[in-house]
Amino acid sequence: MFDISKERKQMEEALTRFNDEMKKVRTGRAHPDMLASIKVEAYGQFMPLNQVANVTAADGTLLVVTPFDPSTIQAIASAIRNDQALGLNPADDGRVIRVPIPPLTEERRKEIVKTASAKVEQAKVALRNIREDARKGLKAAEELSEDIKKRAEKEIDDLTKEFTDKIDTAFKSKTDEIMKI
Repeated sequence: MFDISKERKQMEEALTRFNDEMKKVRTGRAHPDMLASIKVEAYGQFMPLNQVANVTAADGTLLVVTPFDPSTIQAIASAIRNDQALGLNPADDGRVIRVPIPPLTEERRKEIVKTASAKVEQAKVALRNIREDARKGLKAAEELSEDIKKRAEKEIDDLTKEFTDKIDTAFKSKTDEIMKI
């Protein structure tokens, strides 16, 4: 019998990566994960923001970044400011950085949905690649009979559809969240 647990695990990992990417997509409300992609030049190398500072959401429109080392405050502020995809303008008072989250315009919301849909397509491509690798493995498995191969191929297609549906559901939910004013 052909075991699809390896493919299921790979598809679950692809879904997890997709969900992590969706967390970074801006929805109009302040969320610490919005700054997860920021890299700060500190101590002579680029480091993720969460390794040089603590990020919290003070309320729905403000993020507060508290650096572990006050000497990195300027580098953190400029790293946030330089990320054009976020379009944020941080202000520091020497101890903490306040990042106001401006309300999204209708045009900006549509751009964000378009960016998120590109991430959906990347996730679906990852699922299709896993499916293709599994099919190649089936074709190469000479010890399996044709009906077992057909059954396994159907299981793999059903698994791919299941995870594609999960991605579509997550995207629809995120789109609704982005478009809600």
